[in-house]
Amino acid sequence: MDTVDHQGHDTQGRPWVRCFDGGMSAAQEFSLRRIAVPAFAPSAIWAIGNGATLPIIALSGRELGASVSLAAILVGLTAAAEFVFAVPAGIFVARVGEQRGLLVAAGVDALGAGLCWWAPNLMVLALGLVLIGPSSAIFLISRQSYLTAVAPVYMRARAMSMLGGVTRVGWLVGPLIGAAVVARFGTQAAYAVAVAAGLLAMLVTHLSRGLEVDEVVGAGSRSGLPEQVRVLEVVKVHRRVLATVGTGVLAIAMARSGRAVAIPLWGEQIGLSPARISLIFGAGVLVEVLIFYPSGLLMDRRGRVIVAVPTTILLGLSLILLPLTTTALGLTAVSLLTGLGNGLGSGIVMTLGADAAPQVGRAQFLSVWRLLSLVGHNGSPLAIAAITALSGLAPALIAVGVASILGGGWLAIWLPGHDPRRRADGIPPRGEGESTTR
Repeated sequence: MDTVDHQGHDTQGRPWVRCFDGGMSAAQEFSLRRIAVPAFAPSAIWAIGNGATLPIIALSGRELGASVSLAAILVGLTAAAEFVFAVPAGIFVARVGEQRGLLVAAGVDALGAGLCWWAPNLMVLALGLVLIGPSSAIFLISRQSYLTAVAPVYMRARAMSMLGGVTRVGWLVGPLIGAAVVARFGTQAAYAVAVAAGLLAMLVTHLSRGLEVDEVVGAGSRSGLPEQVRVLEVVKVHRRVLATVGTGVLAIAMARSGRAVAIPLWGEQIGLSPARISLIFGAGVLVEVLIFYPSGLLMDRRGRVIVAVPTTILLGLSLILLPLTTTALGLTAVSLLTGLGNGLGSGIVMTLGADAAPQVGRAQFLSVWRLLSLVGHNGSPLAIAAITALSGLAPALIAVGVASILGGGWLAIWLPGHDPRRRADGIPPRGEGESTTR
């Protein structure tokens, strides 16, 4: 009789997955193709809608009478709402399940975008943008929780990188579709793309409801488990990994958000046109799209450290080098470097969260993980703005870049102790007990 090791391989090295009776079967080998529709299709569709609307939020606010400062606030409303609802979203997903959570998220997203499309005034526009925030939180946690449950360790990083990659593709395609719609029907018509994307994501999710978590990883994966654990209990049990690896995740998010702010601002400072800056930024995004799958393969084969640390260092280094550029060519080179760093780390935050997530209280844990990421994501622009006000843009970029590199060093110290392969071999994560094992 074949036996299965801790990593989900048989004695001949073949990958296995759980059957409905809790056993293993080679016939039920995990396949990314099998879950492509429920896991990746809604994410790509949602990202297209999101990408179509993001560039026009400030413009639509201005058309409705908002000042420049108020328009900037409108852009940040969705992110602020997502931050507030990150943890409640995890609780909601734990109660209703990943598939139902995705259905609700897509529906609310369509409703929010519809309000923005119809908005006769700034109040309605703001309400629509606020509704999109919690829908984004529920959507992202549902997808990550689903993949965390169904993807075995040996393919987990590839699954998460694929999720991050298709989202990037959506963000790349969305603005192109949005631009065509805006040119034909006006600025607010871009929100119609998001409405259509939300409804289509609902339809795809509904049609793929046969692939529930239990059907992929075994009916016993949820049965009899007290899923409704308190968030504070989850934080208490897993406080070590949240304080160590979670802090590193914060640094990654800070570096990513920093480059999105830094490149446009520095491009403007050296006298480049908005169109050229957009092209230069897009070149970096193209690099990200090209390497997202190889990055997941590298993480699965060589471990998380080999990707997480270089990602943070490359992004930090690009921020430090940015003030040295004085031409479009120099800015393009830095943009390509940021694309390399961000593309190399495609799915890394979600992968690390999946590695650390417990089976019981999975969605609650991932919501806290997402909250840490949002702290870094939202904190970086604020830090750049504050330091710029005091010392100028160049010192601000250098400061955030140095902080990012230090974050990479922090991950190099703490991340090896949470390697899922070490855990599978019976070595507990540093500072954790059996309660963290999957």
